[in-house]
Amino acid sequence: MAELTATSMFSQTLGRLSGQQKMGLAVALAALIALAVGLWLWGSTPEYRVLYSNLNDKDGGAIIDSLQQMNIPYKFSEGGGVLMVPASQVHEARLHLAAQGLPKGGTVGFELMENQKFGTSEFLEQVNYLRAMEGELARSVQTLGPVQAARIHLAIPKPTVFVKEQQSPSASVVLSLYPGRALDAGQVSAIVHLVSSSVPGMTPKNVTVVDQNGNLLSAPPENAGLMLDASQLKYIHQIESDYGKRIEEMVAPLLGAKNVHAQVTADVDFTQSEQTAESYKPNQPPNPASVQSQQTLESSSQNGAGATGVPGALSNQPPVPATAPLTAPPAPAGTAARTAAPGSAPAAAVPASTTQTQSDSRRETTTNFDVDRTISHTRLPVGGIRRLSVAVLVNNITVTDKSGKVSTRPLSAAEKTQITGLVKDAVGFDEKRGDTLSLLNSAFDDQKEVIPEVPLWKQPQTIELAKDVLKYVAILGLSLFLILGFIRPALRNWNRAMLAASEAERNQREQEDLMSPMEHNPSPQSHAFEHNLGAARQMAQQDPRVVASVVKEWVSGNE
Repeated sequence: MAELTATSMFSQTLGRLSGQQKMGLAVALAALIALAVGLWLWGSTPEYRVLYSNLNDKDGGAIIDSLQQMNIPYKFSEGGGVLMVPASQVHEARLHLAAQGLPKGGTVGFELMENQKFGTSEFLEQVNYLRAMEGELARSVQTLGPVQAARIHLAIPKPTVFVKEQQSPSASVVLSLYPGRALDAGQVSAIVHLVSSSVPGMTPKNVTVVDQNGNLLSAPPENAGLMLDASQLKYIHQIESDYGKRIEEMVAPLLGAKNVHAQVTADVDFTQSEQTAESYKPNQPPNPASVQSQQTLESSSQNGAGATGVPGALSNQPPVPATAPLTAPPAPAGTAARTAAPGSAPAAAVPASTTQTQSDSRRETTTNFDVDRTISHTRLPVGGIRRLSVAVLVNNITVTDKSGKVSTRPLSAAEKTQITGLVKDAVGFDEKRGDTLSLLNSAFDDQKEVIPEVPLWKQPQTIELAKDVLKYVAILGLSLFLILGFIRPALRNWNRAMLAASEAERNQREQEDLMSPMEHNPSPQSHAFEHNLGAARQMAQQDPRVVASVVKEWVSGNE
């Protein structure tokens, strides 16, 4: 008889299995194959990372088309708002998309001016230029960390030659901030100045900033002059911490770093005031340096020669008595003078042919002197300290006696006085200013607060590790269950069937060998022996326990 092949043996083994065993074997094999495929897919699945988030529909469609052309897998998360690609291809994809100008972010900049069409009117050019400026400013504002998106509207009036009709440009900024983020006053001021400095003629007062909730961010807070801003509070805190640190560094070498605590409260004057004084000095004697201006006016006039003497009928009258002094003044040059004796008759009238010259001069001088005046403009410093309140807490001194026993004792009055003097010198104590100092000596409570340690099984790292281990253990358990529960029994039955088949083949060969010499002359005894032997083999296969008990009885009975 020819040898059985492996296929025939497997088919014989399956034929000996019951229907339930065949179904269990098929389910086990299918589950094992599915588990193996799942493990392979899970191990080969790449890790996805965020490529871009918050994309608009236009940019998202263009990016997906580019990813499909580059054969890069992608998927969406968080409701389609985040586009993710394999972690190993994130940077490559970003570089390829950046080369294509993606994403555009929903705003256009000065690249809008590159696509000007032939025959575009001046109005359209101005509109495109305005849109380009708005887009560029929005892109600049979006680079700030808390800003998620920004829109900017510019209102630029047309230039005019009339000064009274000129208007200043203005801008409106709408910001969309990330959840949980906010802008402080300094960042809002930076955005205002960024926009105002980018448009000629725009002032920071004409820039309005609004967030996505409709809150006006650029308006100054109410009663801004009555409240301290963040910089002033930071300045006060810096002064107080510096003074406290200075006190602790001064006293720590005497008592120990942990045996002294100091707190300082500073009353700082942030009043801003300016003074302008104008004073006049008394007038000083005039000097060349004090003369502001000097003006001199001179005028002169001369009259020509004229007739002398008394014209008319008076020359024919008798002379009047003389009233002139005895010593007469000399006669003017060019005139004839005649001296008459007392009592003599007057001389005859002189002819009108004699002449006389007359001159007239005038001089005016005006001098203006400078007035001594002093104008002083004084701006008083801001941030001066008006008052300091210092509180110092000192621990008891640790003392070790001769036997090595450690104890504590309070400070003496002299030691307190010394420490008080050091503290006053360290902070610049001024009684006239109203400064106060309080020094307290008391034993410190050295009992440290015991923070309960988080159990190992509650720590996040342990929980994550347990999840990973549990996942692998579940996979291993499922694999073992399938292997031991279904596959192993099936293989064991298959082995038994294979052994039974081989045993049957061997027995058949032996029977053929025994029957070969008696083929031509078989005897009834040989037929009975073969029949009994076959029955015994069949009984051994069907119920081996009975055969074993029979053999045992034979051995015990010395049969």
